[in-house]
Amino acid sequence: MTTGPRRLFLGFWLAALAFVAPASAEAEPLAITNVTVLTMADDRALAGQTVVVEGERIVAMGPTAAMALPTSGRIIDGSGKVLIPGLAEMHGHIPSPATDTQEIADILFLYVANGVTTVRGMLGHLGQLQLREQANSGEVVSPTLYLAGPSFNGNSVSSPEQARAMVRAQVDAGWNLLKIHPGLTRAEFDAVAETANALGIRFAGHVPEDVGLAQALAQSQETFDHIDGYIAYLGGEAEPVPQVELDAVADLTREAGAWIVPTHALWEILYGVPQLEALLAYDELKYMPKRVVTGWKNRFRPRRTNGAPTHGVRIENRDRLLKTLNDRGVPILFGTDSPQLFSVPGFSVRREIAAMREAGLGPYDILKSATANVGHYFANEDDFGMIAPGKRADLVLLNGNPLEDLSVLDTPAAVILRGRVFDRAAIDAGLSEISARYAD
Repeated sequence: MTTGPRRLFLGFWLAALAFVAPASAEAEPLAITNVTVLTMADDRALAGQTVVVEGERIVAMGPTAAMALPTSGRIIDGSGKVLIPGLAEMHGHIPSPATDTQEIADILFLYVANGVTTVRGMLGHLGQLQLREQANSGEVVSPTLYLAGPSFNGNSVSSPEQARAMVRAQVDAGWNLLKIHPGLTRAEFDAVAETANALGIRFAGHVPEDVGLAQALAQSQETFDHIDGYIAYLGGEAEPVPQVELDAVADLTREAGAWIVPTHALWEILYGVPQLEALLAYDELKYMPKRVVTGWKNRFRPRRTNGAPTHGVRIENRDRLLKTLNDRGVPILFGTDSPQLFSVPGFSVRREIAAMREAGLGPYDILKSATANVGHYFANEDDFGMIAPGKRADLVLLNGNPLEDLSVLDTPAAVILRGRVFDRAAIDAGLSEISARYAD
């Protein structure tokens, strides 16, 4: 039973997040007709298809001429358009409940407005599990949320015994996974890993310095976010890494069953590669509070150019490593670490795509990292990430084929979130409201 302050907290959530909610809580039946479909089971584009949705699920798909349409609900003419699965942000951050509720509502909508229908939150806060319940039940406009609990780090853990107890507590609370941060000792990390593996909860994130990449892989850490630990393992801070060593660590990663979440664009910012003036010119900054943008500006550290080494070699090694990991069969999960240093939720998708393309990944592999790979990763939680009967109805309707031009992802014609349609007019209205709120 919900009582006292928690009831008041949930009431505020519903009031703050309702501003972009559709009129009805239940999704009406939907058919998207005569559309080209990228199912993401492979790289084929299937023309002249009709996709039928009931509730939160795709119930049928086939050639338009052979399909029966629902007798009620909404029909969208998809002629000239392309339908893809909803995108995922696999290293996102949902602000703590102490943050202004409207600001959190805006962040959730920014994801949806850009076709991001799933977010793996990578730093949990007390109170967020209630938000996860509301988001995933459709009470609020939000991507489906899978949340890591509060971080395991050098400040939150002081002994192996405490580490084990913290794992058990997070399992009991119902978090989806555990977040590893720097600062753990080898003994503490091993205690987390062994307890998590025994209890069946995944753990992911960084590689503590005292642990190292090889031990983290051996202990079955599941995802390595920011490709953390790899450059140190390879000694690639100042010298190019030989290709044979990149191949070897990619094979080691694949054999361990680990996944990679690159957050490539953010790391270029952290290494000071872009000029601050270029970052401040990002149009999407108008969707963030000015105090946040000011904080990002103050935190930015440009590369040194006074004769001291820059991070150029590290970036080149990261690019080569990411391509090698992908080419040698290590599954990649799309992530941007938004909201974070000039990484605006949803809009950061286009920045990450550009960085992954620069590293040499092709359009299909990039799209797969944000769709089918994510569905495979979360297969124990739900069925989504591709377009087929039975899949969760998270879809993005585009004005062109992203396999030919990834920039069509920038302005979706419509986003379908668990069967609920947000057309371009609704998306633009929500974005206009947010930019107006932060204009002063």
